[in-house]
Amino acid sequence: MKYPKTMNTYCPHCRKHTEHTVGTSSRKARGKARPMSEAQRRFKAKLRGYGSFPRPNPKGDGKPTKKIDIRLKCKECSKSHTKSKGTFRVKKFELKGK
Repeated sequence: MKYPKTMNTYCPHCRKHTEHTVGTSSRKARGKARPMSEAQRRFKAKLRGYGSFPRPNPKGDGKPTKKIDIRLKCKECSKSHTKSKGTFRVKKFELKGK
C-alpha cells in the first residue's frame, strides 16, 4: 500500500488543520506481563499432557499480518498522534514523497 509522506490533516493539539509528517509503528503489547492468576495456572496445567484438552487447542496460525499504526507528527507544534481510522493490516507499506 502506498501512502504519502506528508499530509494535511487535523491536529488535536493546535485545534486546526496543519501539515503532518507520516510515520508508522506496529501495534505491540505494552507494559510488563502480569503474574498468572490461579485460574490461568489451572487452565494451562489442564492443556498439558495426553488427552487433556477441555476445548480446542489454542496454538494455531493466528493473523497473517500485524496492524499498522499511522503516526502523524504536526509540523507546527511537533506533537504526534495516531490516526485511529487508519489502522489496517497490510503486508507491504510504503511511504511515497510528493
